[in-house]
Amino acid sequence: MNLAGLRALNQQVEQEASFLRNLLDEIRKVIVGQDALVERVIIGLLADGHILLEGVPGLAKTLLIKTLSQAIHADFSRIQFTPDLLPADLIGTQIYNPRTSEFTVHQGPIFANMILADEVNRAPAKVQSALLECMQERQVTIGDQTFPLSDLFLVLATQNPIEQEGTYPLPEAQVDRFMLKVLVDYPTREEERLIVDRMTGFDLPEIKPVVTQDDILRARNVVRSIYVDDKVKEYVLDLVQATRSPENGLHDLKPLIAYGASPRASIYLITAARAHAFLRGRGYVAPEDVKQLAGDVLRHRVITTYEAEAESITSTDLVQRILDSVEVP
Repeated sequence: MNLAGLRALNQQVEQEASFLRNLLDEIRKVIVGQDALVERVIIGLLADGHILLEGVPGLAKTLLIKTLSQAIHADFSRIQFTPDLLPADLIGTQIYNPRTSEFTVHQGPIFANMILADEVNRAPAKVQSALLECMQERQVTIGDQTFPLSDLFLVLATQNPIEQEGTYPLPEAQVDRFMLKVLVDYPTREEERLIVDRMTGFDLPEIKPVVTQDDILRARNVVRSIYVDDKVKEYVLDLVQATRSPENGLHDLKPLIAYGASPRASIYLITAARAHAFLRGRGYVAPEDVKQLAGDVLRHRVITTYEAEAESITSTDLVQRILDSVEVP
């Protein structure tokens, strides 16, 4: 891309990203701190990628998603995943009408723009399987009928750590459908004081819808047009390939990685990096965009071995070692 084209793209990005200020202002009425978490959720919204949030209860995961949905003129469904949840409770079912001797389709809560799958790892495998088609194919099959989902369809799932009682490990095929897996940490002492003051006062913050679906869909088109240089693409491939066949000083990682990241990781990393550049008001992707998001894109796609678990080495640790070792263009 020539310099003139890049300048024009930068101007277009700045113009289309203006709505984000209003969106962030509304979110920050309720959410204190957690800037990285808020940014990742907006990146998922812009890049059309589902997000998995993991953290212990009480860290505002559900609150953030509800706040985001309230700030957007869009349909919102909150689905509480429980061990007794059935697929029909998620996608809907066919109901027999004895008067007409016909079946009619009752659509489930999955037919919305933004889906909060709360504590997604508390539901059994059959329910997780029902979610796969929705997330990947953007459609729902009930009986012999297939229904397309909305253009603005986003699954924002929360989960407690697997070690928590009453949880099920998510299938690898489903985890791979999430663009980002974000680890949510505790707030600082100063942030927690602000949270206490704000949430225990007389007047709780009220969120107003400030963004339309058209704003989001239009921004997504701009995000797709953001320029990615060949060197940046090669950098992404180097990172992803290093999770499968560690080389160039990373031979010691081979016994620690059972399975590396799939090609979906390369696609998502470039797509998410474009959204990150959009948030920065740039019409091109820098290597720093890739580096900032590599952990969130790769950590749930790198499967560790028993040897790594015995040494208390997590997939996040392995991804960080790869990031530290692979040369940045």
